[in-house]
Amino acid sequence: MSSSRTAAEKRADELKEQIEKHNRSYYEEDSPTVTDAAYDDLLRELRAIEDEYPEVVTLDSPTQKVSGRRLEKFSPVEHSIPMLSLGNARGAEEFIAWEEKTKSHLEREAITVDEFEFVVEPKIDGLAVSLLYENGRFVRGATRGDGVVGEDITQNLMTIPAIPKTIKDAPQRLEVRGEVYLPIPGFLALNARVEEQNEAIGSENIGREAEGKRPRPFLKPFMNPRNAAAGSLRQLDPAATAERPLSIWCYGVGEVEGVRFEGHRDSLDHLARWGFPVNPEVEVVKGVEAVIKACEGWLSRRESLDYEIDGAVIKVDDFELQRRLGTVGREPRWAIAWKFPPTTAITTLKAVHWNVGRTGHIVPFAELEPVNVGGVTVTFTTLHNGDDLARKDVRPGDKVIVLRAGDVIPQVIAPAPGEADRADRGDRPTVPAECPSCGTQTVRIEDSVWTICPNKLGCEGQQWQALRHFVKRGAMDIEGLGDERLQELMDADFALTPADLYSLPWEQLEARKGWGQKSVVALQASLEQSKSRPFAKLLYGLGIERIGEVNARNLAQRFRTMEALMAADPAEIELTPGIGPIQAEIVAETVREPDFVEMITKLREAGLNLEEEGPAAGEGHLADKTFVLTGSLPTLTREQATERILEAGGRVTSSVSKKTDYVVAGEAAGSKLEKAVRLEVAVLDEAALLDLLNSPA
Repeated sequence: MSSSRTAAEKRADELKEQIEKHNRSYYEEDSPTVTDAAYDDLLRELRAIEDEYPEVVTLDSPTQKVSGRRLEKFSPVEHSIPMLSLGNARGAEEFIAWEEKTKSHLEREAITVDEFEFVVEPKIDGLAVSLLYENGRFVRGATRGDGVVGEDITQNLMTIPAIPKTIKDAPQRLEVRGEVYLPIPGFLALNARVEEQNEAIGSENIGREAEGKRPRPFLKPFMNPRNAAAGSLRQLDPAATAERPLSIWCYGVGEVEGVRFEGHRDSLDHLARWGFPVNPEVEVVKGVEAVIKACEGWLSRRESLDYEIDGAVIKVDDFELQRRLGTVGREPRWAIAWKFPPTTAITTLKAVHWNVGRTGHIVPFAELEPVNVGGVTVTFTTLHNGDDLARKDVRPGDKVIVLRAGDVIPQVIAPAPGEADRADRGDRPTVPAECPSCGTQTVRIEDSVWTICPNKLGCEGQQWQALRHFVKRGAMDIEGLGDERLQELMDADFALTPADLYSLPWEQLEARKGWGQKSVVALQASLEQSKSRPFAKLLYGLGIERIGEVNARNLAQRFRTMEALMAADPAEIELTPGIGPIQAEIVAETVREPDFVEMITKLREAGLNLEEEGPAAGEGHLADKTFVLTGSLPTLTREQATERILEAGGRVTSSVSKKTDYVVAGEAAGSKLEKAVRLEVAVLDEAALLDLLNSPA
């Protein structure tokens, strides 16, 4: 045996062991220990060795079987037709090579194809499942498992509203295959819930430590929507699965009796007619160039989707050609996955820095070795708060996992595998004892994850953040005041509070370098326009702690004037929809502070709008009706739709509950729509909303 073959065989064995270890973590424990890109690199290296030395290929090689093993806690389900995996292409060049290889295989069987008709569909990052129907009734659901034997998770799949439980005019036997996923908003809400539970655990542990008791362990957040979906489907209690807003996209059929399909697109059309969720943007294209254009289209709109995709899937449409092409190892020759840049990456945490927010909260942020995540280079990202940083236990010098889901701000999830066990790790970062902006001694808020700087008036960092918030879009929307301009106004002592913006020394400003008459006139016009912004926008722009856009709007609608709000006690404020007792206390305390009262006086003198227009709550033909907006409407922006509803006396809230009267759903509506269906809340499209708004009777 040659030395090169011996080395190749040894390396192949090492790769098989590593890949199997990662498979167990990913498929069986729903806790990946390596990024998708790193996993693919290992598999590619193994496949390259096996291509060069076919004699090292074994039946148990990861290249010859589908990853994933059935868990013992679920009953086994044998797939009558194996659920295969897919080969990968990383871009146009590799796809073109695959397409030429596919043609060559058919030519060996005397079949010539000039241009294939391909079906291009999104590669959903979820958990592959099989749904079996007999005489139109859903009788069994299973995971893919190892491709031959999966897990029976029928009861858990029964809880997903998007999966039909019965089908009309269905064939005698039908196996549908799809990908169960967790929409990105649902994933974020799930991790937010974990964060809330960890805050409660942290508060409880303070008391336990004082009593000498062992602290309760913190809950681990889910790393990505895929693992959250997989973990949800593997709950032993179906009620726990039902609490997760899971959905499904169906992408094909397996075993079928009683109907014949012409091709893959035809099978999807049948599934859609039978009521299965089939992605509406799946398309049939002809030729290589059309495929490249379609895949690049999916990549360009990846961030606008409310579900995770990690690529596009390209399938030969013709079922007869699929049959002739067959499979090799674990992969069909008639399909390939065009992989996109991963949404997780591993990089080095260079340093942990601290900043102060507009309400005095001391916030940590990470400085990273620049890394590309989901097509975006990430260098800095938030670490949320001191307690979250302590739970994650990431330290300068660590390799860390960075996640970017959808258009969400990238975040550090955890140390990379093995980092927590290093003997030479650095010290844990701790919340600074002094404010990083003004040097004031920081204070830990009782029963909270937050440490704050109490120097509200004298802290330049808080002042700058407050000004940024006031001028931003969604608040007062004042153009011409970016970060550098605001910092310059502060450095010159021209503006330290929002009220100061309306009494700027214009002659001095015009004389400064980089300004000039044109800039000054434009800023004057923008400030003048801001005076007519709705009272709710002003209230949001003032940056009261824990009061976002929705709560500011609800407060403005309930109290109508700033005077009424400033005179209200916490009990009255708490009657506002969406306002809890803690928020009510914060609002009541803030609006009575002398500095706040002084600023309101100045804003009133400057001519800003301190009164709500339109009907009060309880008036108008949609009085006391509660709406939730989700997805993109054809002609109305979210803000326009909200204003129209408020003008008719309705309320707009951010979450769906049994008290919600209507959910207005547009394109990519996501989990809120699913929850509305589950709670039997009325769902409106834009046309129905406009009819409701225009029909006061």
